[in-house]
Amino acid sequence: MSNRLGVDPQVVTLALARMTESVGNSFLIVVLPLFIGNEAVSGTTFGLSEVAVTGIVLSLFGFVNSPLQPFTGRLSDRTGRRKVFVLVGLVLIGTASFSYSLASTYWHLLGLRVLQGIAGALIIPTTVALVNDLASSSNRGGNMGTYNTFRLVGFGVGPVAAGVVVSAGPYAIDLGPLRVAFSGFDAAFYFATLTATISFFLILFLIRDPEAPATDEDDRRLGGIEVIDRRGRGILDPVFTLGVVSFFMAVGIALFATLGDIINARLDQGPTLFGLQFAAFVLAQILLQVPIGRATDFYGRKGFIVVGTILLVPTTLVQGLVYDPWLMFAARFVQGAAGAMVFAPALALAGDLAPEGQSGTTLSVLTMAFGFGVAFGPLVSGFLVSFGFVVPFAFGAALAAVGVVLVWTQVEEPTTPERSFSSLFSFSSGD
Repeated sequence: MSNRLGVDPQVVTLALARMTESVGNSFLIVVLPLFIGNEAVSGTTFGLSEVAVTGIVLSLFGFVNSPLQPFTGRLSDRTGRRKVFVLVGLVLIGTASFSYSLASTYWHLLGLRVLQGIAGALIIPTTVALVNDLASSSNRGGNMGTYNTFRLVGFGVGPVAAGVVVSAGPYAIDLGPLRVAFSGFDAAFYFATLTATISFFLILFLIRDPEAPATDEDDRRLGGIEVIDRRGRGILDPVFTLGVVSFFMAVGIALFATLGDIINARLDQGPTLFGLQFAAFVLAQILLQVPIGRATDFYGRKGFIVVGTILLVPTTLVQGLVYDPWLMFAARFVQGAAGAMVFAPALALAGDLAPEGQSGTTLSVLTMAFGFGVAFGPLVSGFLVSFGFVVPFAFGAALAAVGVVLVWTQVEEPTTPERSFSSLFSFSSGD
């Protein structure tokens, strides 16, 4: 078990493994649209445009893995073995990544994205549950913040590196009398396979399952996703409420991605500035998740989640109103800061609330909700923007406002914080 303030060494290893895998997996966000646009695949587009098929291919990962996460999380709780789920998921990720180099039709791409979605369902809830198992209530926020920071570094680096790898191709390697040549696309797929392989061996040799708590069969049957708070403290179950708020947050941050061409025309900017604006959210998360997570270990989780959700309202809405590229960058950065105050503390609070031996089931509520939000956001923004540029952002802000009310009224902390959250804003010299 980790010490009072520090991060468990296994959490650091797990975070490094997820960062490595995320670099390769996030390659596909950039590579697949280029791969399709380069006419590397052929065959029927199912009566849809190439752009529509590309959107479906990219969205399939989220729509497949999100609904499966509660089942894999629950199964890992029942077996008490999370490591094997992660390893199998990494094998599937690596296999699918390599198989893209052999794909030649749209059916192949759809099948491989489904396979990766299944892999994501095996990896995402079980790694978060492992972090929760390795942490304690006194340092869970710091551990969750560290894990999410490393994962986001990988997610942020991947798309940038993917463009470099693809554009630098084709490649050739001399192996004695044999000369092997492959395209930039194949190189990207091989690199994604390599990162999954490295992550696999990090998990295999350096991660162990924590000792499973002693639970009888009745305890195991009680686990599951609850919607209504059966303890009578509120109307909605607090973990379910945190899941709803995570969904609202994910929708709000994902609205931006679909509107690149419209935003560039509106702000009279090029794709480079759009990329910086897109990355600003991730940058804020990387910088702030660890200090915010550690602060929640002292000052409690709920106060940060409430303030972060409040900040999501104006920072989401203003993106539909500004005309200056750097104001858009600032809005995205502050929105990222707000997101850092919501998601990692929400995961830590859900971990505090999770019954012993049921963290996989409990935390999968939040990871599933976030995945659905990331997949739903681009779709809803593409539809709502036809009613006016500000409309999708106003919709996201309205969801965040509902989230404020839900957290304030339906979520309570299971333990009393060491220090009052309000003392963060006190400038008195006394204790």
